[in-house]
Amino acid sequence: MRKLFKTMMTIAAIVALSGCSIGGKDGGKDRGPGWVDDARMANADSDVDNWMNYGRTWDEMRFSPLEQINAGNIANLKLAWSVDLDTSRGQEATPLVIDGVMYTSTAWSKVMAIDAGTGKILWSFDPENKGGKAVHACCDVVNRGVAVWKGRVYVGTIDGRLIALDAATGKPVWSVVTVDQSQPYTITMAPRVFRDKVIIGNSGAELGVRGFVSAYDTNTGKLVWRFYTVPTDPAKGPDGAISDEPLKKLAAPTWHGKFWELGGGGTVWDSVVYDPKYNQLLIGVGNGSPWNHRIRSEGKGDNLFLSSILAVDPDTGAYKWHYQETPGESWDFTATQQITLATIAIDGMPRDVMVQAPKNGFFYVIDRKTGKLISAEPYANQTWATKVDLATGRPVEVPGARYQDSPFFTLPSGIGAHAWMPMSFSPKTGLVYIPAMNVPLTYAASDPYVVRKGRWNTGVAFGRSGPPPTLPNDPKGQRRAMLSAMKGTLVAWDPVAKKARWTVERDWPWTGGTLATGGNLVFQGTAHGAFEAYTADTGKKIWSFAATRSIMAGPMTYRVKGEQFIAVMAGYGGSMGMATPSPFEKRRLPNGQILVFRLGGTATLPAYTPEPLARANPSAETFSAAQLAEGGMLYGTYCAICHTGPVNPDLRRSGVLTSAESWKAVVIEGILEPNGMASFRDYLSPAQAEAIRVFVNGRAKELQTMEKSK
Repeated sequence: MRKLFKTMMTIAAIVALSGCSIGGKDGGKDRGPGWVDDARMANADSDVDNWMNYGRTWDEMRFSPLEQINAGNIANLKLAWSVDLDTSRGQEATPLVIDGVMYTSTAWSKVMAIDAGTGKILWSFDPENKGGKAVHACCDVVNRGVAVWKGRVYVGTIDGRLIALDAATGKPVWSVVTVDQSQPYTITMAPRVFRDKVIIGNSGAELGVRGFVSAYDTNTGKLVWRFYTVPTDPAKGPDGAISDEPLKKLAAPTWHGKFWELGGGGTVWDSVVYDPKYNQLLIGVGNGSPWNHRIRSEGKGDNLFLSSILAVDPDTGAYKWHYQETPGESWDFTATQQITLATIAIDGMPRDVMVQAPKNGFFYVIDRKTGKLISAEPYANQTWATKVDLATGRPVEVPGARYQDSPFFTLPSGIGAHAWMPMSFSPKTGLVYIPAMNVPLTYAASDPYVVRKGRWNTGVAFGRSGPPPTLPNDPKGQRRAMLSAMKGTLVAWDPVAKKARWTVERDWPWTGGTLATGGNLVFQGTAHGAFEAYTADTGKKIWSFAATRSIMAGPMTYRVKGEQFIAVMAGYGGSMGMATPSPFEKRRLPNGQILVFRLGGTATLPAYTPEPLARANPSAETFSAAQLAEGGMLYGTYCAICHTGPVNPDLRRSGVLTSAESWKAVVIEGILEPNGMASFRDYLSPAQAEAIRVFVNGRAKELQTMEKSK
């Protein structure tokens, strides 16, 4: 009785704080906070007050009909409230709002419930991941959001768990481990929920895992079905999963060699869309492991279902159809980018389609009933293929694009012409708003290829961000032009006309996700810390807010007590924040925030004074050329992917750089594991760790000289 009374008091407190009725519509008001079911989701498009799914509705357009905030009055859009977060790691979630309560996840898979009208925190949940798990996160310890269903909040954790929380209290209801935790799996995606099933995938292809997607019972956490996206060692026999038959008949004949030794890849780490009209689940499948097709599969075969759109029965997981965008994937060209469902005019007739702007640079329009390709045109600059042949559905590759015999200058690179940052589609304008990127990279085959279990095994020796002038695919000296084109673009793409209607060029590649609204607006954040609005029809910039920190996540909008709000998570991170430079190289990254705006808002951001980086910290020691060479190789193999960008510490400025014992304590003994710096004792000997210190010390001396000269 005491427990029941406590729960009822918590619900009453939330109702009082939110100032609105909490619970489902159409007779669901007595069912408590976070009540979403199939009936509500079927009506989600007209339920403009709420944002109940990762992409708002099951079609994941990221469009809201709300027009109280519009192109005519947006000058009066001001900050309504903000919430400071507890880390400077990446923030990639799109919040959900259901009946006046905001539910969102933050870095390290933490979850919060917030009064959506006032910003008051109602409850928070920490899954208490081990900090050392960060070593398996290819792209930061980010989380893209939660799902809410019938009074429960579902989150996937960086260590591979799926957890159901009570929406009223944030207390765990059940938790299930969805992956083999002895392998380098992680989860960063937002779960999807329908018909009392919660769908979750995983990440980790670069580190050598096998991809799959799973459905769990929302009430009990029991596994309902699992679909593996690539085959496994034939000697092990079938998995006993719903994917056994399509893997045997369709996929296995397209693989060669001992591909299973590094998992094969094919992780489902972002896009999963429920399509009730055709009773199917559309799944975007990721890249191969390793990337290099020649190493992974002897250079032979299409390697199904890598880089594919996979349609399965939502209740059983049974295979329905597939379309492979990049056969024999060899560049990290995933098909995991956002899938959006729409009805558009094709040859003058309405047609139900799915659209996607994946990493490879082509915008795909696919008949979602049959999986037949309708069109595929480049939405960004690319050098690897001349076109997609509509008769075969296959790209026509440029000779040498697979870097078999010599390096190849590739655009887009594995960072992608479009990464995880969500796009949006406005039925009012008929345009898709894509956060596109132009980031070239020179690919060369690793020679020799050395397998490092549990670490990055791409089979690619990465060159600088452009080809030397003698490369065969640079006949006109395009290197300088390509480097100058290394930037981002907001692309308003017309899927009917198959071309861009307008674009906004940015001087930095990484740009945030987009939101389209009925007020003729498109919202997007920037790496430079601006949150901006453009007219959806013409692309005219009409509003901007200085956020003091990068905004990469997808914005969303909702209404409380008749008033429209715009919300976005702010915080730089992800793969770009760990492995690439940023606009904030001269200062520490601030902690993330949740920013919420309304017309006539009166809030102000807390005072923020940029904290400068520590000075370069080399020791006066001298070392041998052999140590420097070995350290440079090891640094590139184990350290550069996480310590090149601003998210993690710049090792040249490290306070332990001058002490061999302190360095060993961090790198080998793992004294900073709670902070996310795992021990590398399984990968490095103490002597190798010292060689890395030698190399970093040399780089620190160079940095110190450069800083003194300024």
